[in-house]
Amino acid sequence: MNFISLSPVDVGISALLLIINALLSIALRLGLAKQMIIAATRMVIQLLLVGLVLKALFDLASPLFTSVMGLTMILFSGREVMARQSRQLTGWWAYGLGTTAMLIAGTVVTLFALTTQVRPEPWYEARVALPIFGMILGNTMTGIALGLDRLLTSIGRERSAIESRLALGHTIKEAMSGVLRNAIRSGLIPIINSMSAIGLVSIPGMMTGQILAGIEPMEAVKYQLLIMFLIAGGTTFGVLGAVLACGWRLTDNRHRLRLDRLSETKQA
Repeated sequence: MNFISLSPVDVGISALLLIINALLSIALRLGLAKQMIIAATRMVIQLLLVGLVLKALFDLASPLFTSVMGLTMILFSGREVMARQSRQLTGWWAYGLGTTAMLIAGTVVTLFALTTQVRPEPWYEARVALPIFGMILGNTMTGIALGLDRLLTSIGRERSAIESRLALGHTIKEAMSGVLRNAIRSGLIPIINSMSAIGLVSIPGMMTGQILAGIEPMEAVKYQLLIMFLIAGGTTFGVLGAVLACGWRLTDNRHRLRLDRLSETKQA
């Protein structure tokens, strides 16, 4: 099978589906038409810019520029995590906690893949490193955002129960154990569901792209399995680190709940 090249007209025809969706939103008064158009426009601009940047990076083959691109991806993903919290930690922690968790988890897992399984030459090859890092980072971002949002919401809602346990002599670790476990579960559910559905319910985008490009199905399966294991590992590390660090931030060494380190609830 030869590679199928798409023209701008082909892509434009597929965009008609989004226009239909926007019209349906208007007809049903869902209030999502504007958001759909803005999101689609943003997506087109971002992907076109990324395509130009990646082409330049592939030609340069520089570890410095590859690292700068990776850091830029982390900084933007940290902003996305913060924007999705109904409540936030005060100060630098609102942005820094999720960003740091993604930086550590994404970098460690990507370097693990590049040096032990994929082994490109050179090992920092942007054509390989950035797509892998991007897939790991995107899924880790979702997990961390869900985990932190669940934790911060639950702590505010269950403050009385936590403080009652503290008054009965429980340590802060014991009093917080329930909300921490639930937050970690919330962050990991998407990747668990994704792994459960692959093959029977869906064919992942990476595998679909490889097959359309002419790669043998079993070879595409091996790459998809590798990526899913890496994503699951990165997501787990990131969610655990972010949730546990957030729980630590909202307590102190005198076994007190420190909700003064938490901002007010965002207005809807």
